[in-house]
Amino acid sequence: MYDIALSVAACARSGTRADVAWMVAPSASNAALALTPGGGRIGSLAAGAFDGLLADAAARQLPTGRLVEHAVNPVESALCGLPVGTPVAFLVVPADQVPVGAWQRLLDHEPVTLVAQLSDGEVTAIDLDADAPGRDPAVQREGAAISSTFAPIPRLVVAGQGPIAEALAAQGALLGWTVSLESRPDIVAGLTASLSWLDAVVVLGHDVESSSRCLMAALESDAGYIGAVGSHRMQESRADWLAYRDVTDLSRVHGPAGLEIGAASPAEIAVSIAAQVIVSRSG
Repeated sequence: MYDIALSVAACARSGTRADVAWMVAPSASNAALALTPGGGRIGSLAAGAFDGLLADAAARQLPTGRLVEHAVNPVESALCGLPVGTPVAFLVVPADQVPVGAWQRLLDHEPVTLVAQLSDGEVTAIDLDADAPGRDPAVQREGAAISSTFAPIPRLVVAGQGPIAEALAAQGALLGWTVSLESRPDIVAGLTASLSWLDAVVVLGHDVESSSRCLMAALESDAGYIGAVGSHRMQESRADWLAYRDVTDLSRVHGPAGLEIGAASPAEIAVSIAAQVIVSRSG
């Protein structure tokens, strides 16, 4: 849902029709798909296995949402990995039926719980439950109500390469974070553009210009944690490179990155950085 929030919120503000679909059985996730009348699709849901089914439901352009129930067929099973015959269910609702406040919370990468009231398969109302805890995606069905919780997953951008970068990427994956490992500054800039307070960027590398460009991209983002790996001399060289380009406020940068735990090996350094990210996020 977080991946489509910006586009769907824009549609809602402009009065452009968009229908949003997400899975409510057999499991919960943050994945969602937005469909527009012209056949446009934003986001990805269940590897696209049910796009046709959901597009047909959205094509009816009903004023309220619907609960779409289905049994997985062999083709869909091959795409999404669910066994043939597995009952699946989706909510397909017009974007303007979702409370406006939900889109802002999604844009701010905050947990969101939507409670859909059903009557004979029709979504008669959707409420935003601001008090519901939401640390993990979840779906709960109670009587005629389906409660869907979306919870943001932290992202870690590792800008660099080598043993420490690989160990840090592995550590991030172990913690359940979404990890991107990239050394090219232009690609790093694209990856950091959508980061939030929940996310982290760690810059590595022995090339001053390349790593400094990655660090500048991190500073231009909303990442909650920015770490720079390297010796004090490397830190100074990056600071000089940035200062020459009028970037002088490095107060957000943890450098050298990582808690002081006597880390020596790449794996230990990765643990120290991951721990610092967690401490920084918790305030």
